[in-house]
Amino acid sequence: LHLSLAQMDLCIEAFGTSKQKRALNSRRMNAVGSDILSTAVTKAAANIIDAKGITALIQDVAQDDVQNISIFLPPCHEDADKPEDVYKFEDILSPAEYEALRVPAEVFVNITPEEIVKKTEEKSYCSFVLEELKFLPHDEKSRDHKARCLWFLDILIKFSFLKVIKKKHPMGPECPHIINRKLMKNFTLLTYNNGSVQNLISASMKAKITAYVIALALHINNFQTDLTVLQNDMKLQESRMMDIAKAMRLKVSKTKGPPELELDQNHKLATLSLPLPVQKAPGGQRKRKKMK
Repeated sequence: LHLSLAQMDLCIEAFGTSKQKRALNSRRMNAVGSDILSTAVTKAAANIIDAKGITALIQDVAQDDVQNISIFLPPCHEDADKPEDVYKFEDILSPAEYEALRVPAEVFVNITPEEIVKKTEEKSYCSFVLEELKFLPHDEKSRDHKARCLWFLDILIKFSFLKVIKKKHPMGPECPHIINRKLMKNFTLLTYNNGSVQNLISASMKAKITAYVIALALHINNFQTDLTVLQNDMKLQESRMMDIAKAMRLKVSKTKGPPELELDQNHKLATLSLPLPVQKAPGGQRKRKKMK
């Protein structure tokens, strides 16, 4: 059976081992190619992966352990001299993507305290973003930078709630094309179902989005951020959030949550500091049972 590269990619996404998926993800991150899958490839791939369907793929890493979560983390530069170089900002947002955020982020740059109160009542944005908007810098350049980061973080969290994506621009017309393209390319799984190729946010992609959200929040908050607020925003179990944070080599401690939020009991605070903690071996079978 002779398969094209695109067909092989689809097979690896559906059935591949962790090592194969990691290699595929690495190659895609470094490749520049068309987002369009030809009809011929679609039909040929259908014959190969039709049996898998969509339901099983949603659970693709729901039972994985910490070791496998590491496949979906942003690139980690363990030999970095500064915290900001461990998960580099350019690995989260490229210069072109960052530039594209300038226009939509103006809504945050110009926001007033009264508008923040209104947006909080309407729950227009996630709690993390609403809280951080209260502390935008006065300096024009710093304010613009934080606004862009917050706008993208909010879009990432909203995107994580989608399951099967059928629209070409799922986050609406105000989301720049390059950002929509980034979301579809880097944070969805391509799968075949009911005669067509679909983009799916599987369990592994949700974990990947979470890791990128944490990395961005660390850059926003001087490399220390409240994980519990993000966990509540993303509607995750605490055990899942802790697994991802520990896989990212973060130090986790207890802290008090913001008094404005209802859940102001003990929160988990993540800190990125050097030297990085030694990577612990996964919990094996015990961990696997816990995450079912």
